[in-house]
Amino acid sequence: MIAEPEAGERLAPVPAAERSIVLVGLMGAGKTTVGRRLARRLDLAFVDADAEIEEAAGETIPEIFERRGEAAFRAGERRVIARLLSGPPQVLATGGGAYMDPVTRANIAARGISIWLKADLDILMKRVGKRGDRPLLQNGDPRATMQRLMEERYPVYAEADITIESLEGPHDTIVETIVERLKEFRTADAMQDHAGQDHD
Repeated sequence: MIAEPEAGERLAPVPAAERSIVLVGLMGAGKTTVGRRLARRLDLAFVDADAEIEEAAGETIPEIFERRGEAAFRAGERRVIARLLSGPPQVLATGGGAYMDPVTRANIAARGISIWLKADLDILMKRVGKRGDRPLLQNGDPRATMQRLMEERYPVYAEADITIESLEGPHDTIVETIVERLKEFRTADAMQDHAGQDHD
C-alpha cells in the first residue's frame, strides 16, 4: 500500500510524457464521463478522485461534508490526489473544488497536464439537476450557488494547461479535441525542454 503524502507535501516535477492527465472544472462539466472515454482512447487507467476519497474515508462525500465539514474533506482530498499523482500516468477526474487548493494545484502542475472542461451555466444546471449528491448545491437556490462558484473558480481554472469547451453533443468529439490539444502541448513542452538544454 502506498503511504499517504502529508497534506501540505509538494511533489517533484516529472517530464510531460510521464504526467497524468488531470481533468478540472465544476460539477456537471463532464469530467467523469469524458475522463472514462479519454482513458480508453489513450489506453490509460481512469481514476475518479472523489471515488478514491470515499473509499479512503469509508464515507460518501455528502457524509464527510455533514459529519466533518468542508475543511476536513479538502485536507483528505489533497492527500488522496497527491498519492494518485505519485503513481503511474492515468486520467484523473478531480472534484470541482480540488484545483482551488494551492498545494493540489502545484502538485497537478508538477505531475499532471491539467485540462479545464469549461461549460456555461445552463449546461451545468441541466447536467447536475439529475443528481442529488452535490453537497454545495443543497440550498434554496442551486442556480445562484452555481453562478457564484463559476465567478469564484473560473479565474483559477483558467490557470490549467489546456482549456476545452464542454458543449452539448457527442462526448467523443470532446475527447478527440483533447487528444489533439495534448499532442500540441507535449510537442511544445518537449521543444521548450530541448531549448533549455541547449542553453545549459
